[in-house]
Amino acid sequence: FSSLTTVIRAKVVGKKLMKDGPFGTMRYTVKQMKMYRGFQIMPHVQYIYTEASESLCGVKLEVNKYQYLITGRVYEGKVYTGLCNWYEKWDRLTLSQRKGLNHRYHLGCGCKIRPCYYLPCFATSKNECIWTDMLSNFGHSGYQAKHYACIQRVEGYCSWYRGWAPPDKTIINATDP
Repeated sequence: FSSLTTVIRAKVVGKKLMKDGPFGTMRYTVKQMKMYRGFQIMPHVQYIYTEASESLCGVKLEVNKYQYLITGRVYEGKVYTGLCNWYEKWDRLTLSQRKGLNHRYHLGCGCKIRPCYYLPCFATSKNECIWTDMLSNFGHSGYQAKHYACIQRVEGYCSWYRGWAPPDKTIINATDP
């Protein structure tokens, strides 16, 4: 995630169609349960903005029903999300994904994930993990995304790590960047 990314667990408690732009913007009011990333730029998120139309990559979230994991980008003091950002109902996340948010994903901040759309795929640098979920069009809901984290090892190489396994001595003892 880039430095302008925010990652939160939140419940949507309201929505309002804003009349800005040619097609409008949907403003979701959220009750933030936990923030995983973005403290420095926005310690508390009250609103999430997205395109009003799903055809323009707008995200449709349900009000007063679910808790969500929502990632977004901060622009001019507002958090924006869309279909290219990761969002999911909290209860649909795997144990590995929840552990990743709390304990593992930050160990991969020096790593890059390179999507593989067709074989063969090769890493072009030591800090890349090849993401093969894209071969089957599963993306964020694929097996690799659900059960693994891309982690930087002591030697500086990045590789996939099974998220629920106990910590490995070859992993860099990093702090949250």
